[in-house]
Amino acid sequence: MDGACLTVVERAGEEFWVQASAETLRRTTLGALRPGDRVNLERAMRLSDRLGGHLVLGHVDAVAEILSRRPEGGSVLVEYSLPASLSPFFIEKGSVAVDGVSLTVNAVGSGSFSVALIPETQARTALPHKPPGAKVNLEADLIGKYVARLLGAKAPAGLDEEALKAAGAWAKGR
Repeated sequence: MDGACLTVVERAGEEFWVQASAETLRRTTLGALRPGDRVNLERAMRLSDRLGGHLVLGHVDAVAEILSRRPEGGSVLVEYSLPASLSPFFIEKGSVAVDGVSLTVNAVGSGSFSVALIPETQARTALPHKPPGAKVNLEADLIGKYVARLLGAKAPAGLDEEALKAAGAWAKGR
């Protein structure tokens, strides 16, 4: 729900109930939802399904604020605040999940990033209904998080540039 992975614990007709941990409520916008609020809902993907975006787990990293939005052609350009803790994981033309919607990062600035909501995204998600000042859930790109973690970690003994070159896994300058 809005990018947070939740388990349905009960269903009745078109209604359902979920449970959220204290950690989920601390790290997401879910605790601020009120009856009638629009949310993005998406069922979990099966491993055999075609991937139509980037890997989105529903593990929200932070909450951001919509700073601005403006039309551009049929799209809407939206600028969001970028928490400093997530900045290392954001690159131009990289991926981000905003309220669970897989999007391409158009630009990264100092403390902000922007995306374009194409007409299909506008028609199928709750994102175009959120005004500047509204809060959204962010999930940084999973691969970017792992790469940053690995680059920040100390390499195991014997794993250095020479070992990578010998294994054919080093391509400096590419």
